[in-house]
Amino acid sequence: MSSVVASGQWVLPESPYALWARGELDEHLRLPEVLRVEVIGGEFVVAPVPSVAHAVIISDIQEAVFRAEFAKPCCRWRAVQTVGLDLAEIGDGYIPDLVVVTSEVDSAAMSGEDRYLRAGEVSLVAEVTAPFSAYNDRRAKRRGYARAGVPYYLLVDRDPRQPGVTLFGEPDSSAGGYRVLGRWEFGASVEWPEEFGFELDTARWTPWAE
Repeated sequence: MSSVVASGQWVLPESPYALWARGELDEHLRLPEVLRVEVIGGEFVVAPVPSVAHAVIISDIQEAVFRAEFAKPCCRWRAVQTVGLDLAEIGDGYIPDLVVVTSEVDSAAMSGEDRYLRAGEVSLVAEVTAPFSAYNDRRAKRRGYARAGVPYYLLVDRDPRQPGVTLFGEPDSSAGGYRVLGRWEFGASVEWPEEFGFELDTARWTPWAE
């Protein structure tokens, strides 16, 4: 079954970002709840829910964070899946596959009613590519995360032509770029920055089927 991604121009009463920030963009586009809508580069992008294999990889990352917390009660990190991230600094709104935040941010979110997290509250974002999202994950969203000052970006690329994991850090907000901190093939153990204190096993990760 083929997937179709819709993006670009639409007759809207306000900018896509303004509607997204208030949680109204889905309604104006009359989208079913199973679709994901983001604002990337000032334009809305609508994509289908990813595959099960895609979701399993995200769960593996989340479980790595959980295992570190269990092994070290002092671990202050929490991993949250598919939460809205408001990049007000650049007028975009993303829904990363996973974000890593401190326990303080996690506790504050539980006690509040905010719809989205902000870039300054996020320590790391992770994206897993799919055929319909790979281009934006590698380019536009990477630039957006860097411009907004997100400290680390973990990209899991399942493209059969270039599968692997890349960790980006040291964002340059003015240039919209990161420094590559490490690259790994599937099957290797990903070395996270020392401050996080946990490892990530990619032994069962595979590219998407062509």
